[in-house]
Amino acid sequence: MKHVLLRGSGVAAMSMVLGALSPAFAQDAAASAEDEGGITEIIVSAQKRDQNLQDVPIAITAFGAEALQERGLADVSAISTLTPNVNLDGGTPFSGSSAVLSATIRGIGSDDFAFNIDPGVGIYLDGVFLARTVGANQDLLDVERIEVLKGPQGTLFGRNTIGGAISIVTRTPGDELRLVGDVTTGSFNLMRARVSMDIPITEGLSSSITAGVTNRSGFQRRIRYEGTAAEERAIANSDSFQNFSHADYSTGTRQSPDDNLSLRGKLHWDNGGTFRATLSGDYTRQLSAGQNNSLLAVSFPPGPFAPTNPLPGTGINPVAPSGGVLFGGLYNFCINNTPANIAARGATAICGARGTSVNPGGLLAPLAGVNVDGNPLNDRLPWDGRFITGDPDTTYATGPTVNDLKAYGFTGNAEFDVSESLTLRSITAYRATNWTAGSDLDGSPLSILELTFTQNQEQISQELQLLGTDLMDGKLNFVLGAFYFEESGDLRDHVVFNEGLLQVDGPNTFDTSNYAFFGQFDFKVNDWLAFTLGGRYTNETKQFEGGQQDLNGGNYKLFGCSDGNGNIAPFGNFPLAPPVSAGGPPCFAALSFPDPTNPVRVFVPGVNEQNFDNFAPKLGVQVTPSEDVMLYGSYSEGYKTGGWTTRLTNPQGNVAPSFDEEIAETFEVGIKSTLWDRKLQLNLAAFTTNYRDVQLNQQVGTSPTIDNAGTARIRGFEAEAVLAPADGLTINGSLGYLDAEFTELSPSVLAPGVAGPIPGVRLGAVVGGQLPKTATWSLTLSPRYEADLANGGSLVFLADYSHRSEVFNDIARYLQLRRPPVNMLNASVSYREPTGRWDLTVGATNIIDQRFLVSAGPNEAAGVLFGSFNRPREWFARVGFSF
Repeated sequence: MKHVLLRGSGVAAMSMVLGALSPAFAQDAAASAEDEGGITEIIVSAQKRDQNLQDVPIAITAFGAEALQERGLADVSAISTLTPNVNLDGGTPFSGSSAVLSATIRGIGSDDFAFNIDPGVGIYLDGVFLARTVGANQDLLDVERIEVLKGPQGTLFGRNTIGGAISIVTRTPGDELRLVGDVTTGSFNLMRARVSMDIPITEGLSSSITAGVTNRSGFQRRIRYEGTAAEERAIANSDSFQNFSHADYSTGTRQSPDDNLSLRGKLHWDNGGTFRATLSGDYTRQLSAGQNNSLLAVSFPPGPFAPTNPLPGTGINPVAPSGGVLFGGLYNFCINNTPANIAARGATAICGARGTSVNPGGLLAPLAGVNVDGNPLNDRLPWDGRFITGDPDTTYATGPTVNDLKAYGFTGNAEFDVSESLTLRSITAYRATNWTAGSDLDGSPLSILELTFTQNQEQISQELQLLGTDLMDGKLNFVLGAFYFEESGDLRDHVVFNEGLLQVDGPNTFDTSNYAFFGQFDFKVNDWLAFTLGGRYTNETKQFEGGQQDLNGGNYKLFGCSDGNGNIAPFGNFPLAPPVSAGGPPCFAALSFPDPTNPVRVFVPGVNEQNFDNFAPKLGVQVTPSEDVMLYGSYSEGYKTGGWTTRLTNPQGNVAPSFDEEIAETFEVGIKSTLWDRKLQLNLAAFTTNYRDVQLNQQVGTSPTIDNAGTARIRGFEAEAVLAPADGLTINGSLGYLDAEFTELSPSVLAPGVAGPIPGVRLGAVVGGQLPKTATWSLTLSPRYEADLANGGSLVFLADYSHRSEVFNDIARYLQLRRPPVNMLNASVSYREPTGRWDLTVGATNIIDQRFLVSAGPNEAAGVLFGSFNRPREWFARVGFSF
């Protein structure tokens, strides 16, 4: 019986104590040698050529199709708990969609979907880079294997692999007629069906067609807030989200459902000659309600609005220490104070009619004094904690919830053998996504923080590789290549704060072009010593035009350039400025609005451009004292270009705020070994990374902004192994440790009110503080036993246990947004009938039923702390077939 590993990584300083911890995740993987009852060799393509995983001097974890099927894993994020020092979440704060992949490897990644920030972990589908995190949480349809490469992979994989890379390899059509598939049912009315057919056409030419559908009810229910008669009346007086500008007005009764369709087709030519080619196309459609979201807390930070005192009747200040308006407090002030009090604080216009005269779309009634005018029929509910359900499976939200994604692409992969040792490869690809998403983040029947987005993106890429194999009597292998990439698209944000006191409408367009040249040489001096030398030069040009605007004209209303009826006077004299001739300067100029043709636009008109270039080297040495042991050391660099902050809501004058590129410099040492007559495979690695100009999302007032947070030092180790002590039994496990902390913080992070510590609220971004999305300890243990039955069939018993220590979901380390230590237990039992025509698997996930925040964010300007939870305990039953 086979015991197969598709997993490898490493640690220095850990050794046989982990001999009983052993991860084996691809029982169906192709072997390059007879297993003789031991652990089968695994073939991966992490260095652009097929190699035994144990011969690759990179920390790699890999998963095969059978391992994914036995566990009922359906998308990329589901493998997160099975590999150390890796965090893969389906969804980012306020994305409203689990189709967005938040990937962090060894403390480096990205937790955003916006066009203005690139991912820190590269996702590749059959060698093609997926430029956006939207749609990157791929459905695992007809997948042959997934390879998770840890540490910077800039030399061979290129742009935006500063943390690592995840390579998804789909199956190549076979030359015989074949039909395989499965049907899965389970909790929340799950129904998943997948089928794949290989269709030979002529000798050397084969094809495959693969399709999958998934339908499942959402686990979070939207429930009605049942208050007093007065509360019910006040809720009815609130403005419907349909009164505001949104990308989509869909709602639903349940959140985090699935309604997905995936298609893939391939045409493969290989007649055994010197030329091989594969043409492929894929299409994904998701249309459902959005991701679950819970109101976790309400927040009213102090800050100066008037000279010294809080707003009357609230005990709170509507302006943060950073100067941004706190609209949660302002909303409560407007509805709970008399017109006289409001006028005394200069808030008549901002508490008046919502909307502006220059952006007609219907003005909404004033908020001023509605709760103190003696008329209970127009009362409104204040913003407070009454809408916190305390249950991740319920919410009082009534606003938008939608996930509407179309993603598709076409790839041509061709290879030509120039000689026995030289191969020329071309990878040509086009991909596109069209996405609409929406979330009601306040979890209430009020419009306190509601967001919708549309994003359209397309990309083309061309990569040429020249691969040299076994030159100079088997001593030299190399890869030389050139890469071209172009991407364009648009993203439009619609965000409503606190019943329309701020109404963001943000149309943005982007264009990126990139070219690179790269090479890597692996030279074997003798049987026990080899060296690696590589590098990649990258040049990238980015263009951006931002059209962000506030449809409520809030700055005009706050600073005396508007009346209480929504009429703003952008070209009137600024009343707070010193008089110049007949008066002050025009309001739009005094307030730094950049576009006189659209006085509520906050970004400077015109196209902004940045150019980046970088050379990323790689050096390595491998020592092989025996056939079954390899020691390696390497130095590599990763690089990610900069960009612009696009979500700002205050006028920016003639400047489009930008951030710089980030760089990671990593030293790594490791051991890969196959021991005990191939009954134990143990891979160990230790690393240290200098991480400079870290790009992170920081909440500044109303705006989640991208900026360079500072410098971090990351140190850690990984141990991964597989033990096959007896026929049919494998014990899989891994252990990871990360010490990832800031060593220096930028002024933007240290600015008052941004990310500093607040006792009892947040630990803050401080020197020595932990990076977000980074667990100090990660552990997995996965025993698998296959028992032969008398009828020729078999039973497979499988369990996966994983532990992750505490994780913070944001740079400011809010206590209510942290992820506590997590213990997950999944298990399944499979029956395989003797002929191999069908199999049955029954299993359960999250058996302990531990709930934790997958993603979370603060928006104290709205008075909202929010987050999305993981799925509850679920069961599944799968029937697979093969003909």
